[in-house]
Amino acid sequence: MEEIKEMIATCIYNTLNNEEIKLEDIKSKIEVPKDKQNGDFAYPCFNLAKVLKKSPINIANDIKDKIKLDEKIEKVEVVNGFLNFYLNDSNVVNKVLKNILVKKEEYGKTDIGKGINIIVEYSSPNIAKPFHLGHFRNTVIGKALYDLYKVQGYNVTSINHLGDWGRQFGLLIEGYRRFKDEYDINNNALEVLSDIYTRINKLAKEDESIMDIARNNFKKLEQGDKELLKMWQYFRDVSLKEYDRIYKILDCKFDSYNGEAFYNDKMQEVIDILNEKGVLKDSQGAKVVEIGNNMPPCIVLKSNGSTIYATRDLAAILYRARTYDFTKCIYVTATEQILHFKQIFEVAKYLVDEKYQKGLVHVAYGMIRLKTGKMSTRDGNVIYINDLINEAIEKSKNIILSKNPNSENVDKLSKQIGVGALIFNYLKSGENKDIIFDLDETLRFDGETGPYIQYTYVRTKSLLEKAKFNIENIDVNDLKLDMLTQVQEVQLIKELEKFTNVIKKASDEYKPSILARYLIDIATLFSKFYNECSVINLESDELKKARCTLVYATSIVIKNGLKILGIECPDKM
Repeated sequence: MEEIKEMIATCIYNTLNNEEIKLEDIKSKIEVPKDKQNGDFAYPCFNLAKVLKKSPINIANDIKDKIKLDEKIEKVEVVNGFLNFYLNDSNVVNKVLKNILVKKEEYGKTDIGKGINIIVEYSSPNIAKPFHLGHFRNTVIGKALYDLYKVQGYNVTSINHLGDWGRQFGLLIEGYRRFKDEYDINNNALEVLSDIYTRINKLAKEDESIMDIARNNFKKLEQGDKELLKMWQYFRDVSLKEYDRIYKILDCKFDSYNGEAFYNDKMQEVIDILNEKGVLKDSQGAKVVEIGNNMPPCIVLKSNGSTIYATRDLAAILYRARTYDFTKCIYVTATEQILHFKQIFEVAKYLVDEKYQKGLVHVAYGMIRLKTGKMSTRDGNVIYINDLINEAIEKSKNIILSKNPNSENVDKLSKQIGVGALIFNYLKSGENKDIIFDLDETLRFDGETGPYIQYTYVRTKSLLEKAKFNIENIDVNDLKLDMLTQVQEVQLIKELEKFTNVIKKASDEYKPSILARYLIDIATLFSKFYNECSVINLESDELKKARCTLVYATSIVIKNGLKILGIECPDKM
C-alpha cells in the first residue's frame, strides 16, 4: 500500500516541477476511494489550485496529460478535480498472493518499530473487586494495542497499573473489620470483599463519621501501619490470584504489575519538583497546579495532606521516563477519565523532558451499559466477567450442539467461540462509543460478530480440505494466478493487500476497531467470492489451484488478524 502511494506521488510530483510542492505533501493526500468505481487510489488536486493558479479540474487534466505511468497502473481518469488511479489487476493479483504464500503467519509483520520503546498501560482493575465488564473492555483494547505494536517490531512494555491504593481501602478496611465474620472469606473472596465494600460505602453515605474513619485508615496506611498493610496485602494477593485466572483465558501477560501503591514512596519527589518550580499553589488548604485552558486545577495534595491518584500518576510518568525511555506511553481507560489525563499530561511538562510529555497518550473507551442503565460497583449493579465468560461458553456450546449434535471437541470449541465473541464485540465498535451489552447479539453466527469471522475461517479450511489442496505441495511459480480476473476475486485480493497498512493505521490511530472492521470486510468479500466463484467443481485444474490459493491467502489474513485481536481460530465449527 505505502509502496503504491509512493509511486503514484512520485509520478504526480514529476509532472509539476514546482519547488513549493513537496513529494511528502502529495503522498499524504492520496486516499483510497470508498466506491471502487472511482479507482484504487485517488488524489484531490484542490490543494494545488492556490499554488498553480488554476482550477483543480484543469490541474488534474494537465497532470493526466503529462504523467508517465508505472506498469503497476493500468489507467488514470479525471473526475471533478480528482485524479483516479486504477491498478493493473494482473500485477496486483500475482504480487499480493505470492507475498502471502511466502510469508504465511509472518504476513502483516514489519520492523518499522525497531528500537522504539512503547508502553501500553491497560486493564488496571481496582483490587478487592471482581473483574467486571468494564475491566474486560479495557483489557481487550489494551492487549490488542500491545499486539498491534508488537507485530510491527516495537519494543513494547505492558503495564497493569493496579488500583491498589487510595481512600477506598481505608473504607474497605473498616468494612472488613466490621463484617468479615459474617462471611466465608475463603469462598469467592472477591465477591465477599465487593459485598463488604458496598455495605460500608452505603453506611458511610449515611454517617460521615465512618468516612472520617476511612480517611484516617488510609492516612495510617500511607504512613506504613503494619496491621493495615498486612490487611491490604491480603486484599491484593487474593485479587491477583483471581485476575490471573482470567488473564490466562485471554492469553494476557504483563511485564509489570506496579500499581498505585508502588509509587507511595516516589510521590514526595514529584511534590518537591513542583514546589521548586513554583507551580504548586495553595487552594482552600489543598496543594494544586493551575492548568489554564479553562481546565480546573490539578489537585496534588488534599487538604488533610493525603495524596490522590493524580499524584501517583505523575510519579509514574517520572519513573517510566527514567526506566523505559519511552517514545509513547499509552493509557487505556474509560472516557470518564479524559479530564484527569488532560490535567496530568499538562502537569507532566514540569517533571519530564518535552519528548516524554509529548509521548503521553490517552486512549479513551466508552462505557458498557446494561439495558437497565450504567454499571456501578458501589451500587452492586455489575456483570462479573467470570460469570459472563461461563455464560458465553455455555450458550456457545448449546448453539454448536443444536447445529451438530456429534460435534467433536465441543468444550474447546465453545470456549474459542464464546471468548472470541466477547473480545470481538468490544473491539469492533469505535473505542470511544458506549455499548449496550447484549450477549445473544454477540454470539450470533451471522452479521458483524466474532463467530461470523471465525466461521469464515472455518469455511476456508473446509474448502481447501474438500479440494485436497495442500500448500506445502504447491510450487508458487507454477501457479496461474493471472486466471483470477473475476470482480469478486480481484476485490478480495486488493483487500488482502491492505492488511499491513491496516495494522499500521490501527496502531497509529490507537484503534483496534480498524482491524476488527477490516476483518468484517474480508469476511464479507470472501462470502461474495464464495457465492459467485466455484472452487471445487471446475474443469480447469489450473483455475482450481488459483482459486484455492486465494482461499488459502484469505485464511492466513483472517487467522493473523484475529490473533492480533486475541482471538483463536477453530479448525471446525
